[in-house]
Amino acid sequence: MLCDICRKNSATVHLTEIVNDKVVEMHICQSCAKARTEVFQEQFNISDFLGGLLDISDSQKKEEDAVCPLCGLTFANFKKKGRFGCAGCYEAFRKQLLPLLKRIHSADHHVGKTPGKPLMRADGEEKAKELRDRLERAIRLEDYEEAARLRDQLGGLEQRKSQG
Repeated sequence: MLCDICRKNSATVHLTEIVNDKVVEMHICQSCAKARTEVFQEQFNISDFLGGLLDISDSQKKEEDAVCPLCGLTFANFKKKGRFGCAGCYEAFRKQLLPLLKRIHSADHHVGKTPGKPLMRADGEEKAKELRDRLERAIRLEDYEEAARLRDQLGGLEQRKSQG
């Protein structure tokens, strides 16, 4: 298969992009992929991404000056780098992170699996809603393997609910 961009070299990289809610697949050669990666890196800036998610108001500007007592990382530097300096940063920037996590994950607390407990509990409806939400998110992110796993898990939950 030839590269969709240069039409000269053999396509070794296969990209899937979503443009205006349409899935666009591209098959490109290594040199065109490298050029496309450089363009993407110029366009995408982690600080702009995080800043857009955070929507910091003037009253919150002071909180942006927060510093981790363990490693000395400022919240402004975290926004630029997109990485924490140590485990203490999670606690130091807790106030700023909770709205961000809520916006990204639609929740500010983790609801994971509990070992040894059956899947069907008194809060089975809540579990089913959580699975449906996670399934929708996996589909939006085009993580089809995870979506299939969640679909099967949801089907099993609903089947047990109808039997019991």
